[in-house]
Amino acid sequence: MTKFDPRALRDAFGSFMTGVTVVTACTPDGMAIGFTANSFTSVSLDPPMLLVCPGKFLSTFEAFSCCQHFAVNILAEDQQDISNTFARRGEDRFASVAHTRNHRGVPLIEGALASFSCIRRQCLPAGDHAILLGEVEEFQHGDGRGLGYFRGHYFSLGLERSALDPGAKVVTCGVILEIGGRVLLEKTDKGFRPPQVNLKDHSLLRQSLIDGMARHGISVKLGPAYSVFDHGGNRTHCAYFLATGSMNAAPENLHGIGLQELAGLDYASPAIAQMMTRYMHEQRTGDFSLYLGSTDRGDVHKFALGD
Repeated sequence: MTKFDPRALRDAFGSFMTGVTVVTACTPDGMAIGFTANSFTSVSLDPPMLLVCPGKFLSTFEAFSCCQHFAVNILAEDQQDISNTFARRGEDRFASVAHTRNHRGVPLIEGALASFSCIRRQCLPAGDHAILLGEVEEFQHGDGRGLGYFRGHYFSLGLERSALDPGAKVVTCGVILEIGGRVLLEKTDKGFRPPQVNLKDHSLLRQSLIDGMARHGISVKLGPAYSVFDHGGNRTHCAYFLATGSMNAAPENLHGIGLQELAGLDYASPAIAQMMTRYMHEQRTGDFSLYLGSTDRGDVHKFALGD
């Protein structure tokens, strides 16, 4: 059998963009159990069937592999905290998460975009996971946008679309990019800033940013939006994205800055200084967030990066 680098294979699998679900069930004595999964697939309309893939590393694996009934809850874009709760070990996950019970007693997550109550039909071994195949007994769904997952990042199409201001004269887009453990920054007459481009066509923002970085010799893969704000006076709309990538030949004005050095730099604007200070702290803790607002005030929306 061919041997692969597990991390590289996991990264390759992560290239598939998915939603996020919480799978729930009960133990034989009635205790609610659940885990976060993005390995969810609709299988059939007639009969209505779906599958999920619990990992054998789960403390509740035996209970899920033997359960007669389970539910799959598709999380909404504002339910990152619920996803993180059910991805962690060693706590009463349901104590902090609003939920109801279906007619089988299986927990259903309140506010989920959709929930499917299932009868277990098969549980097949599949390497370090199992394939849990269920027939849908009942379901419910509502309007809204789902929580997404791509390359180890949560993302929200709703939040990212709200980041695009069609009334802005210019959209400034940039990347917060670490290469070799150093953050890549551009040195300008006004101070340091992330590499960025100015766009007038908002429709292909991500691809235009990727192309703009390539012209600077930087190959990037964009992650989620990290900071989005308006300069009201000149109607400039700024959007900065977390990114991974590589650099061929560095232009003279681009510098790799150590994480601990970010706080002491002179930046091109107070808004960029605040953004980079926030990034420095969040990179250390791994607890990332998306800022939406103006240069003066705004809201922070928490999300997390995968391992």
